[in-house]
Amino acid sequence: MTLIPSFVTRFAPSPTGQLHLGHAKAALFAAQQAQGGRFLLRIEDIDLGRCRPEYESAIIEDLTWLGLTWDQPVRRQSAHLRDYETAIGKLREQDMLYPCFCTRADIQREIHHAASTPHAPPQSGPDGPLYAGTCRNIAESVAQKRIEAGESFALRLHMSNATRAAGQLTWTDIEKGHQIAKPDMFGDVVIARKETPTSYHLACTWDDALQGVTLVTRGEDLFAATHVHRLLQHLLSLPTPNYHHHTLLLGSDGKKFSKRDQAPTLRALRDSGRTPDEVRAMVGLVVRF
Repeated sequence: MTLIPSFVTRFAPSPTGQLHLGHAKAALFAAQQAQGGRFLLRIEDIDLGRCRPEYESAIIEDLTWLGLTWDQPVRRQSAHLRDYETAIGKLREQDMLYPCFCTRADIQREIHHAASTPHAPPQSGPDGPLYAGTCRNIAESVAQKRIEAGESFALRLHMSNATRAAGQLTWTDIEKGHQIAKPDMFGDVVIARKETPTSYHLACTWDDALQGVTLVTRGEDLFAATHVHRLLQHLLSLPTPNYHHHTLLLGSDGKKFSKRDQAPTLRALRDSGRTPDEVRAMVGLVVRF
């Protein structure tokens, strides 16, 4: 008899709006893939300007209505900012970070300038044109004076230093198999900002390790991000889980469901008389409880 392995999985929404059908699929898929193991809920609320307590309450209510249960306690990232400071300290010790003082407008001007230069077109990555590295070689003493003067800044990962130190890294996706990590396609990604002391990449990677997640499930739109997360795992001496990037639910226009596009929310479906079983059928997942 072949035993089916159990996993520790998680659903990690941001409380910036109501959950929609895409979230329902992600949550149900994560619970299903635990296969008798542990299913966790994590609230990724590091964007203090957009996250709201009422949305967190709505998340709990919607997931409970769907029939989901999860191990306690729920981890709220905003309550653990010192953890991410520890991670940033480890990266600093390895000389993997540098402060970037460029505003979004500065970066757009640099991209526009590069695009108009035939011999130096801007490089593109999964998130669009890559940061040109304008601040990469600012002297440490000069950067420190600018920080002490109160200038806004971001901490960027020095990608060339990081990939050189890491060498070749690999990771495994349940559907797509063995992957060679290619984090350099993102360029010098932002790790933290003065006003937001961690990024999605850093907080997600750190928390998955801290919570003992052994199978990360999430939409295929985040497949590329896993390359960066694998690099951070190496730099921070964290374990590497398996991954399963599931297909996305698409609307009639062919676009993925999103809060921005006012996708059908679970609350609206509930108010219209839909049942949890009907919603599970709509996302193509029937989870046995």
